[in-house]
Amino acid sequence: MKNDPIGTALADYMQGAKDAEVVVASNLAENDVIPVHYLFRSVKEMPELELLALEACKGSVLDIGAGAGSHSLALQERGQEVTALDISAGAVAAMQQRGVKQVLHQDVLALKEQQYDTLLMLMNGIGIAGNLVGLERFLEHAKTILNPRGQILLESSDILYMYEDEDGGVLLDLNAGYYGEVKYNMHYKTVETGWFDWLFIDPAILEDYAIQHGFAFEVLYEGGYGEYLARLVLAEA
Repeated sequence: MKNDPIGTALADYMQGAKDAEVVVASNLAENDVIPVHYLFRSVKEMPELELLALEACKGSVLDIGAGAGSHSLALQERGQEVTALDISAGAVAAMQQRGVKQVLHQDVLALKEQQYDTLLMLMNGIGIAGNLVGLERFLEHAKTILNPRGQILLESSDILYMYEDEDGGVLLDLNAGYYGEVKYNMHYKTVETGWFDWLFIDPAILEDYAIQHGFAFEVLYEGGYGEYLARLVLAEA
C-alpha cells in the first residue's frame, strides 16, 4: 500500500506482527512511535477523554479518521448508528475485517449529501485541518454535513509547552506562523506518507474560530499535558 504506512502496519498486525510500530518524524521534536496494538484498544483500555467523547455522541455519528475502528466498534456495540471514515485504504480494510458495519474510504472534505448528528474526531482528529486556514475550511464544510444542532466532538492539544526553555520561558518565532502548525512524516518499514501538515490548536483560539463560523463552544475535558476534548455545537440558523 503505497504512501499508507498506517494501513500497511494494521494489515501486518492483523496477520500476527504484534510488535509493529509506526515511526512519526516531525519538524518539532525527536522521532516518536505509535505502537500499532494501541490502535486496536478495547473500551477498557481507552483513556478518560475518549470515554467521555463516546458518552457525548448522539444520533448518527461520523467517526473521522477512524483508523482501526476501535471507537466505531465501541459505539456500534452500544447500538449507536455510526459510520467510520478514513482516507487510508488499509485502515478501511482493517475496519471491515473487524466488523465495522458502515465504512467509507474517503476524504471528509469530499463528503457530500450525507448528514450526521455528531462528527467524532479523536486522537487529535482535528489535526487533519493542517493549519488555521484549513481549520476554517473544515468548519465551513462541517456545517454542510451536520444536521441542525449537530455537534463536533474533537480532541486536540495546546503544545505551547514544547517551546519552553529550561527556565520556563517560551521561545516562539513570531514570523513562523501559529505554533500549533506542525509538519509530520510517518513511516513503517519502507512505506511512508511524505511530509504533511498537522494542526494542534489551543482551546482559546479554537473557541474564536468556532464562534466565527457559527458554532457554540465548550471544553468537556482537560488533561495534564495540554490535551482536551471540545464540543462545538452548530448554532440555530
